[in-house]
Amino acid sequence: MKQKTILLRNFIALILMVLVAACGPYMYQPLQPRRATLGQESPAKRVLLDLPKAKEKIVVAVYKFRDQTGQYKASETGANWSTAVTQGATTILIRALEESGWFIPIERENMANLLNERKIIRTSRSQYEGAEDKNNSLLPPLLFAGVILEGGIISYETNILTGGAGIRYFGADASGQYREDKVSIYIRAVSTANGKVLKTVYTTKSILSQEVSVGLFRYVQVMRLLEAETGFTYNEPAEICVTEAIEKAVESLIIEGVHDKLWGLQNPKDTISTAFNNYQDEKRIIYNSDALGRKISKDLRGKVTLGVELGSNSFYGDYTAGQIRPKTSFSLGAAINSRLYISSEIGYRGLDVQNKVDDRSYFSDLSLRYVFLHDNKITPYLSVGGGYDYNPLGVGLSKEQYLPKVNGSFGLEYMARKNLGLLVSTGWNYYLSDKFDGTQTGMYNDMGWGISLGMKLYLFKLRKKVAYF
Repeated sequence: MKQKTILLRNFIALILMVLVAACGPYMYQPLQPRRATLGQESPAKRVLLDLPKAKEKIVVAVYKFRDQTGQYKASETGANWSTAVTQGATTILIRALEESGWFIPIERENMANLLNERKIIRTSRSQYEGAEDKNNSLLPPLLFAGVILEGGIISYETNILTGGAGIRYFGADASGQYREDKVSIYIRAVSTANGKVLKTVYTTKSILSQEVSVGLFRYVQVMRLLEAETGFTYNEPAEICVTEAIEKAVESLIIEGVHDKLWGLQNPKDTISTAFNNYQDEKRIIYNSDALGRKISKDLRGKVTLGVELGSNSFYGDYTAGQIRPKTSFSLGAAINSRLYISSEIGYRGLDVQNKVDDRSYFSDLSLRYVFLHDNKITPYLSVGGGYDYNPLGVGLSKEQYLPKVNGSFGLEYMARKNLGLLVSTGWNYYLSDKFDGTQTGMYNDMGWGISLGMKLYLFKLRKKVAYF
């Protein structure tokens, strides 16, 4: 009966792991051949099609719009001569221009084929229609472009952001990892009348890859081993990402050209339409974003800081680790520059040495705090410093009123509101003597460890004139 219960429990665990690995990919497994369908469209296509109508369509020529990165697809097993991005960007651009409703693209990429075919038509007509129908054998003239579009795929950055997480316990494990690449597109419009570059636009698109896996490896009975694994991998199609970046570039070219009066709208009042307003909002956001597209929040932190923290302390020394005791503190700090702060902290803390001492002392510390992502709402930080614990009756079992120490902490700060941060941190206090618990043994001095929650108020605007480091 017990064996059946164990088997049932492991079977249920396996089912739960499959569900944790995400049901979506299992619902779309290619269990049978798939028929041909229309190509997938990118989200940028709908925005492009919803743009206001043009006053007059522009005849454009695209001679060459190709991969200028020269990169090959990354490989972990050896040389790979496959290119990182599509080599058919010209075709993608021409389709985007055609379907936008703003342009009349003309054939220029394979101009030799077009001219050769027209020559064949003229030769055939002159041979079979006769001299009297010579005028009828003439072909209409080719369209000429007022604007030439140049540019290409100028950048393909790999592994600009990678990460993952995993856990393994008692023969069961689950893990996930991701990678983000980025492709960049440049398009410039050139006047055929004088060669002037009318407008240059630039767009980017991230390419996301994800992997999730879950496994189980356990002996359910003697000589009976249960092993199972499941998972999925998702790679965003690079061709769709390039298409979306090109379509976004065409949208940008249209709107920027309207603003610069290079071409006009059928209805001039459409400059305040939703599409134009959304574009301007996006542009303002981009100007305040970093290279990864994360919004840079300016003026979040100030020159002076006031803080309060509540937390716990636990003793580690020559005796068995003590029980958890409370800790509270107040701090006052000042900015050296936008990343580095000097801070003075005073507070009260408890430390317990089991069956030996339950100490309650005051402390005072002076520390330097380094903020890693100073313009972000959430950022890790590192603090190092030193100070002392004070007790008029003597700290711990020591007869000394002052017990010096060095300390360090690592934490996260989240700016819940402008100039108000919420903190969570963990840190160590390392005493410069081994006298706290009354016993001096071992290689290391007595120490304490704790976790704290707090908030910090920033006052006075910080002017960022000092170079960052």
